[in-house]
Amino acid sequence: MPAPSPHSPRPRRAPRARRVPRRPPSRRRRLLRWGVRGLTGCSVAVLLAAGAGHTLLSGVDHKIGRVDAFKGLAGPERPAEGHGMNLLLTGTDERAGLDEETRKRYRLGGAPCHCTDTLMIVHLSADHSRASVVSLPRDSYAMLPPHLDRTSGEHHHEHPVKLNAAYAEGGPQLTVRTVEKLTKVKIDHYVEVDFTSFMRTVDALGGVEICTAKPLKDSYTGLDLPAGPHTLDGGQALQYVRARHVDAASDLGRMRRQQRFLAAVVERATSGGTLLNPVRLHEVANALLSSVRADKGFGTDEILDLARAMRGFSPSSSEFVSMPLAPEGRHVPHIGDTLVWDPRRAKDLFTALREDRPLAAHKPAPGPAPLPVDVPPQQISVRVLDAAGTGSEAERVAKALRATGFTATAGTERAAPAARTTIAYDPGWDRSAKSLATALPHAALVPRKGLGPTLEVTAGEDAPAVTKVRAEDPAQAPKENKYGAVRGDEVTCPS
Repeated sequence: MPAPSPHSPRPRRAPRARRVPRRPPSRRRRLLRWGVRGLTGCSVAVLLAAGAGHTLLSGVDHKIGRVDAFKGLAGPERPAEGHGMNLLLTGTDERAGLDEETRKRYRLGGAPCHCTDTLMIVHLSADHSRASVVSLPRDSYAMLPPHLDRTSGEHHHEHPVKLNAAYAEGGPQLTVRTVEKLTKVKIDHYVEVDFTSFMRTVDALGGVEICTAKPLKDSYTGLDLPAGPHTLDGGQALQYVRARHVDAASDLGRMRRQQRFLAAVVERATSGGTLLNPVRLHEVANALLSSVRADKGFGTDEILDLARAMRGFSPSSSEFVSMPLAPEGRHVPHIGDTLVWDPRRAKDLFTALREDRPLAAHKPAPGPAPLPVDVPPQQISVRVLDAAGTGSEAERVAKALRATGFTATAGTERAAPAARTTIAYDPGWDRSAKSLATALPHAALVPRKGLGPTLEVTAGEDAPAVTKVRAEDPAQAPKENKYGAVRGDEVTCPS
């Protein structure tokens, strides 16, 4: 659909019945509008930050599915309001809009469970400068409040479940009630995205770039990515965020990939090329808004007002947290094993959210982005020898390695003269060796049985430069905060 000319007359809209004169928006109303920004930043920011306005939205706004996620929620049952805005983002496994070929290609066969595949609380700070995303594991232990089953109509008493079952039993309303009961955080907006809208939105954006420090392969979803950067289309992106069998981290690893992907979507959506392409703007709007469900307060005027303020939004404006868990879970009869939140750390986390405090460490000084590595440098011990004949090369390289996180020492003995720097490693520590080789990109890897866990760098006459690295999963690295939060620019591909 071609973009309308800026000089074209605006189409006349049908008059609304009993129109009430608009009052200046209250502070609460402004915060509600800001709230939608965080959840739909991947498309709304793109859609209107370029000024597309009512003309562009007129064809898709009416397609937004409406849901009353707050029906019956009132009184003392709900938490008190905090500062800023809290939104509940749910991803469901509905796939009705996908054809048979697409389902087969991306392993989407079988019947949906009609439950939430993803649950995130998105907090928008009161000053509109920060979005905090807290991922809630779908297997979290939860106690459902009394409710009517939305399928059978049967009344259920309070009973334990995995958190994602709240949607299956009571839909959006019970999901909001259960999350509020668990977190003591008041939810102000609700947005629901399914498989179809997810895939179509990613394709409309022209794909999303992610980087991985190791190969990712999952036979359940069909995910098969070698190490390195990748631009994922909608189907591949769905495989990436759904994969649970890539490593031993299971659902927790999947949540970290979802966070990494969401940060990459924000980066893609706010890039100059996307904002200035009117065809892609319309595609993104149609892809998301035509298959998303949202609460009744999410309308055209709200989208317009919010998106105009998002022009400066970037991955560094966002921060991501995975729920702190207790060492042991809880087995529930007829339900299975569940994850239990660490009570003290979870309480501290949600208190910080209500008080509108940042969760991630302060942004470091500008400079080249560190490269992601599989094994955190803090877990790697290195001994550096001097083969350059200068007497100081070993200490220089060791100091540079320490600056990027490695535990590095300079050996006192001289090595035989060598033109090229080498990294000797025991084959049992090959993953650590590959991470070190990322920091020393021109060094040669030399396997040496019996060397043990300490890697040995022989600094040659090529005077190796050390490249800054970081853990691919920043939550593994030491943090300046107790929540394990990471900023969006820490989990996107290095620029």
